[in-house]
Amino acid sequence: MPSLGLFRICNAAWVDIVSKYHDREDGKLKCGYSSFRGKRATMEDFYDVKLTEIDGHAVSLFGVFDGETYQKTDADFLESESSAFRDDGSTASTAVLVGGHLYVANVGDSRAVISKAGKARALSVDHKPNRSDERKRIENAGGVVIWAGTWRVGGVLAMSRAFGNRLLKPFVVAEPEIQEELINGELESLVLASDGLWDAVENEEAVSLAKTEDVPESAARKLTEIAYSRGSADNITCIVVQFHHDKITG
Repeated sequence: MPSLGLFRICNAAWVDIVSKYHDREDGKLKCGYSSFRGKRATMEDFYDVKLTEIDGHAVSLFGVFDGETYQKTDADFLESESSAFRDDGSTASTAVLVGGHLYVANVGDSRAVISKAGKARALSVDHKPNRSDERKRIENAGGVVIWAGTWRVGGVLAMSRAFGNRLLKPFVVAEPEIQEELINGELESLVLASDGLWDAVENEEAVSLAKTEDVPESAARKLTEIAYSRGSADNITCIVVQFHHDKITG
């Protein structure tokens, strides 16, 4: 799998909303994104879209990051945040399309959802402290999960996995969960977004809108606007990928 170093992470903090459209040269997919500061005073979401070629193979890279930006990166991040007065962190949800396969890796609560054969299916599971397997892992490591408005690791962080968060190591880890999906004619769309979207929009609604819009940028922008109108209090970043059925081969 290509390394995360290939990503050119874009910070949209300088505008309230930014969106863009991409079409891969081989015609197999088109994608668009929208990133909105929303009700937050600052923009902490990051995103990346990269359509490229590696060793003669078309490779598409997508990423949504909420905070600051899998394990190798985490060590670098912790070193840069060594000050006792800083304990920043970040989620990450990334998708790589290569060789007829889609690979999704996530850390935290940014989420990837696909539409396949007309049905929505999450390819990532949010890393929340109250997930039974995550809670067991945290407690086995000597940590605690406490209710403080929501379930939190040590009563502090509402996620069980993330980059950084030095003071909560080893309870909060940066090990990603990875899913693989075959790209075929049944795969219609992919929606990759930060929790600012998923706090207000259900999986089924997101992929349904992604399928009905001709331009993926329009779908991404509409989804961010819907989440904001429903009261999402976070930054909202969304990437929509639409697949061309007749041009995809497994």
